[in-house]
Amino acid sequence: MWCASISYIVTFYQKKCSKKVYLVDFACYKPFPNGICSKELFIKQTKSGGNFKDESIDFQKKILDRSGFGDKTYVPESLLKIPQNISIVEARKETESVIFGAINDLLLKTKMKAEDIEILITNCSIFNPVPSLSAMVVNHFKLKHTILCYNLSGMGCSAGLIAIDLAKQLLQVHQNSYALVVSTENTNSGYYLGNNRSMLVSNCLFRVGGAAILLSNISSDSQRSKYHLKHTVRTHKGSQDTCYNSVFQKEDETNKITGVSLSKELMSSAGFALKANITTLGKYVLPLLEQFKFVSTFVVKKYFNNKVKIYTPDFKLCFDHFCVHTGGKAVLDEIQKVLGLSDFQLEPSKMTLYRYGNTSSSSVWYELAYCEAKGRIRKGDRIWQIAFGSGFKCNTAVWCALRNVDPIKEINPWSDEINEFPVDVSI
Repeated sequence: MWCASISYIVTFYQKKCSKKVYLVDFACYKPFPNGICSKELFIKQTKSGGNFKDESIDFQKKILDRSGFGDKTYVPESLLKIPQNISIVEARKETESVIFGAINDLLLKTKMKAEDIEILITNCSIFNPVPSLSAMVVNHFKLKHTILCYNLSGMGCSAGLIAIDLAKQLLQVHQNSYALVVSTENTNSGYYLGNNRSMLVSNCLFRVGGAAILLSNISSDSQRSKYHLKHTVRTHKGSQDTCYNSVFQKEDETNKITGVSLSKELMSSAGFALKANITTLGKYVLPLLEQFKFVSTFVVKKYFNNKVKIYTPDFKLCFDHFCVHTGGKAVLDEIQKVLGLSDFQLEPSKMTLYRYGNTSSSSVWYELAYCEAKGRIRKGDRIWQIAFGSGFKCNTAVWCALRNVDPIKEINPWSDEINEFPVDVSI
């Protein structure tokens, strides 16, 4: 009795004292037109390098034809040269243009001074130079010497939401602070020059992109912020070997060329991680009736009848907008099926995949920008961001809109072309 009372009091106190985290604004990088690469041009460049066998080129063409991509995704200039220039110099140049571009846009939108930022978190899975990407930002923007810096690497496409969760935790203990989160990936350093099919898939799917996000725990910022962070849930299935090995960087069979291998167990690993994640998230967001249906069928299946199918909760009752990581057309189709989402609800994800490709950890921000550009974000709307990454991980974030977002006043990568979407992406 006393233990239960103490537990309740502690929980209530923690919730009462936890600081609210606001998303002041965010910016997604839009590359210059000279980086546009159609599917046809990509295959042409692939052939010109002389690194791939004919069957490898045919394989990449098949992947692209089924990718859900349009013909205006972006690659770095280094991959459009003949021969392609894979080097640290070019990788650094690509990352600097993306990161600095996104941060400059964010500072312009928020009217913030760089020296007012107290916390900086950068994430990029493949490219991890010395000094780090966070040091790169500190140097370029001349941030103050007391800034708290973190650089996340090797954590895959879900690292952006891990960075958001880390920022949330830090903002609980550092009062009246701003946190800058920068999410990107590097296509130059991740480009594979061999003929192993499991490693060639990454060449076809990943494209240039990045996002900068400004978070605050200052109460007065609730007036100008766009969103309030309600929940973050992180799920890690790395204890299972099949999940751990589903996305793996290593040398290919030649022992000379490094690439990232995507195994056949990738989709099932994503399914395991998603199931575990939404089971945890459901406790916070689902109506009681939906929770009861899930728990009751789970108990019946486990203790009475193994043939009973566990009820899949209807998350459409909880959220108004869905931003699912653009891991590929097959991933989006499977998520749509599992969650029972309509084509309209998955439109931001499919259009982002079509227009920008897989920009890794920043893709969920291009999707939210799409919703804003369409004028769909209204005060009180709930947004669910879902991302998957190596390890294997599934991470989610839930936001609540604090105000209507007027698309006319917004400047984002969709602004000058939003009327062209949606397009038919059926194959």
